[in-house]
Amino acid sequence: MNQHRIYKTSVASVYPLYVAKAEKKGRTKQEVDEVIRWLTGYSQKQLEAHLNKKTDFETFFAQAGKINPARALIKGVVCGVRVEEVAEPTMRDIRYLDKLVDELAKGKAMDKILRKE
Repeated sequence: MNQHRIYKTSVASVYPLYVAKAEKKGRTKQEVDEVIRWLTGYSQKQLEAHLNKKTDFETFFAQAGKINPARALIKGVVCGVRVEEVAEPTMRDIRYLDKLVDELAKGKAMDKILRKE
């Protein structure tokens, strides 16, 4: 199977882009970390360790032991792709992360982003 190059891209290389996108819209790095932790189940220490190790996306999601089941509530389009229709699980999780950061940058309330309603 020919995998998309994002699978072998380090999360650390994309993370500053997530933070910059959020900060440009008045949100914080801490909020970006919170949505990543919510999605993956990682602690802040574990997240930082993966960023420092330059873990690739495939490994990052494979090693996330407590992926949030509420992620299935994330709906919408990212990069022209409807996230809930992505068949491959790892790619779907990557798209979920992208969608969460988009919602953060668009000013959505954190309770809504974290599907607490």
